[in-house]
Amino acid sequence: MEMAANWSPMRLGPVRKVRSDYFLEQGQDQGCIEFECQHGSNMDLLNNLRGGGAGADTGLEKKLELLGAKFGPEFTRAIEKNKEEHSQDCAVSCESFYCAKSSNNDESWDASVNLKNGTSFESFSFGPTPPEDFSEGFGFPLDLIKVTKGEPLFSADEAALVIKMAQEEGVDNNEYTSGKYKLGGDWLTNLPNTRKWFNNKLETTLFPLLSNLFPEIVSSPSVLRAHSVSLLKYNVTHPRTDVHVDNGILAMTLAMTPQDEYKGGGTFYEHMDSILPMDVGHGTFRPGSVRHGGQKVLQGTRYILGAFLLIEDRVEHVRRLKNRGSDLRRIPDLEGAATHFQWALALNPKCTTCLKDWAEILLTQKKYDEAEMKLRKVIELLEDKDSDALFSLGVVLSESGKDDESIEAYTKSVKLNAEDAELCYNLGIKLGAKGDTKAEMAMYARATNADPKFGGAWLNWGTVLAENDNIDDAEVMFLKGMECPEVRAKAMMNLGLVYQKKAEQNAASGNLESAKDLASNASNLLDAAKPLFDELLASGSSDIDDEKYAAQYTPLRLQAHRIL
Repeated sequence: MEMAANWSPMRLGPVRKVRSDYFLEQGQDQGCIEFECQHGSNMDLLNNLRGGGAGADTGLEKKLELLGAKFGPEFTRAIEKNKEEHSQDCAVSCESFYCAKSSNNDESWDASVNLKNGTSFESFSFGPTPPEDFSEGFGFPLDLIKVTKGEPLFSADEAALVIKMAQEEGVDNNEYTSGKYKLGGDWLTNLPNTRKWFNNKLETTLFPLLSNLFPEIVSSPSVLRAHSVSLLKYNVTHPRTDVHVDNGILAMTLAMTPQDEYKGGGTFYEHMDSILPMDVGHGTFRPGSVRHGGQKVLQGTRYILGAFLLIEDRVEHVRRLKNRGSDLRRIPDLEGAATHFQWALALNPKCTTCLKDWAEILLTQKKYDEAEMKLRKVIELLEDKDSDALFSLGVVLSESGKDDESIEAYTKSVKLNAEDAELCYNLGIKLGAKGDTKAEMAMYARATNADPKFGGAWLNWGTVLAENDNIDDAEVMFLKGMECPEVRAKAMMNLGLVYQKKAEQNAASGNLESAKDLASNASNLLDAAKPLFDELLASGSSDIDDEKYAAQYTPLRLQAHRIL
């Protein structure tokens, strides 16, 4: 009984932060620009692949005027700031990337002239909600994901020369964080020769092409601006990205590696629940606000070139208000952040990322009912196809004591994204609290398979095993936990408790020498963990789990001392 009671404080609590969509933009927190896809249904020519919209949203300025009267001068100043930042960003884009001169005659921009014979396009559904900006310009069906098929935009040999050139410029020497993962690659602003090739493609092919593909919002090729352009490298050490949306009204991806040079890869689209590959030289073009993620590369190396696009004569007010709100939330200025999300939603009530970010504020303020309402609205809009919104709903429901509903939300999320370590971990905790330890351990197994460095899952898995007297397997799990820096001190204490349990068993069977060795190992682990906890508690950054573990040091050390 004494040992069973000691395991109770050795479990870690759930992840309590809801999910926010993140973006990749040069100079900011970095997410992903990865986007690929494959051919689906047969479509004919370039001009038949439009989204079906009736044209540009000519009422935007009138809407801004009405909202200015409603919200007052603070809103109007925010809109003017959007325009200023948009103008600045467009100017910066032209410093590094091709921009057509105003004197160019747009009638000469004919994308079909620069496409190879046999190159055509297919369209895929963007999902149930239109893009977050200029949503009224897009009509249904939202066939807005455009993918080349047949002959590629450029040859495999040309792509190989570009990759060789980028490698000579050091593209393989860089990495950065993308959500929970690491990506290889670099910005094209740091790869001047590679950028020169890309700029030529912008002028001769890509900008004319985009103008033809998205006439709803692109008035001519000369208004397009490339920004946040990267050459990304995927391999077994940098295999994938989170599911996310992109930070631009339009995005494009060019495949730079033949499919037979790697295994895995492609793009996962959450609303389609499909992984779509793309071979070398092919391109994908679509609005940025669709949820997608770079699928894991299992073998070999895969390069893709991706870019976000601005439109010089169209300001993305929804995106900019939402991004500024997210920045304010991190300060934290929660009131200012919520106001910006409110403004963005006044422009587009179907801005799902705005609703999710606002829900995070409401969770922080313990306004669980309001947070739940906003997240359920997201899930309704996206027809249950948003794993992050379902995860966040699970967190909110858990914090408000609605455990059965929380399990339901987590379970739906796992069906969409079974390789989300935090999600599987949280669901495991909930299932364990219901007494289903078999299902609990299965979720920890999924979590550690998705992320072998997810220490909390190793520790909780080991604790479940120890509670069921499977001390040997528990030891293995705690040793795995010791390899994870964020839980190393906790793993030491758990492992010390395992050795103490084994010492008691050996002492009871008369093997006193082995019992003393095990008790000594337990004492050493506990003593090594104590200064780590002392430092953490003194820093002021500890959480309830840290405090719970630290409180166990003295009673555990006394038990080990009795055997010695």
